[in-house]
Amino acid sequence: MTWKESNKICIVGVPMDLGQGRRGVDMGPFALRYAGLEARLEALGYRVTDLGNLEVPGPEQDARSGEGGLRHLETVARVNRALAECCAGVARQGAIPIALGGDHSMAAGSVAGIRAVERIGLLWVDAHADFNTPSTSPSSNLHGMPLGALIGQEPAALAPYLDDGRLAPEDVVILGLRSLDREERALLREQKVRVFSMREIDAHGIATVMRQVLEHFTWRGLDRLHVSFDSDSLDPVIAPGVGTPVPGGLSYREAHLIMEMLADDSRVGSLDVVEINPILDDRNHTADLCVELVASLLGQSIL
Repeated sequence: MTWKESNKICIVGVPMDLGQGRRGVDMGPFALRYAGLEARLEALGYRVTDLGNLEVPGPEQDARSGEGGLRHLETVARVNRALAECCAGVARQGAIPIALGGDHSMAAGSVAGIRAVERIGLLWVDAHADFNTPSTSPSSNLHGMPLGALIGQEPAALAPYLDDGRLAPEDVVILGLRSLDREERALLREQKVRVFSMREIDAHGIATVMRQVLEHFTWRGLDRLHVSFDSDSLDPVIAPGVGTPVPGGLSYREAHLIMEMLADDSRVGSLDVVEINPILDDRNHTADLCVELVASLLGQSIL
């Protein structure tokens, strides 16, 4: 189902910050709800069901390391399996799943669940590629590995629901990239993942870049898209409350045009919104902005 084919939305929160070292993004789902996400979507004509939050322990309750010394891998994998099952169930019922994070490691669960139902194109809107492996990551933080896990890199346990249904690297587009580890760069080139960095957006404009993004998915024969939106894709000037801020991100209008062009394209059928950190925010401004962007993606228009 895409947003034009269904008027039903199911929201699920994943209050998890186990995938990174900085506390606070576990409060992201609460911030988005406080910003009026449900009411905003209902005003667009959707029937919205809030499924509540998945149960996620805090780092104080989960001091174990997983395989290879990766902190919290076993617990993150368990949460991701639960999220995958939830998103797959929502999609099979003909509704649009929206997963609220939490750190970006949760996307290995949400995307895996949708992929289990049907083939999808994945638009990863992020300042970072999240394409590290345990052997390439400088920090060993799991939120830097989910996209790699979704195409079959280690740690495979991060995306435990995929089995034989991993994403083809060619079905993935990264948009807004501007912070990349050296060995990640080599992995992206090796896997031939399509990347549109902030340099390309600066050089050609977001409208031109978005047309190329959509053309790529069309060329791949994809009629369903999942958007995994990391709030740190936005410039910290307009979105200070994010997990890993990087200067030079998307402007207010660039971000809205991305969502508006995706809405016009009408292939988006599922969504993540992740890495909002209310501790670092100014009066919930970042969550308010992300709610605006979700509304634009799901059909709110000027006329």
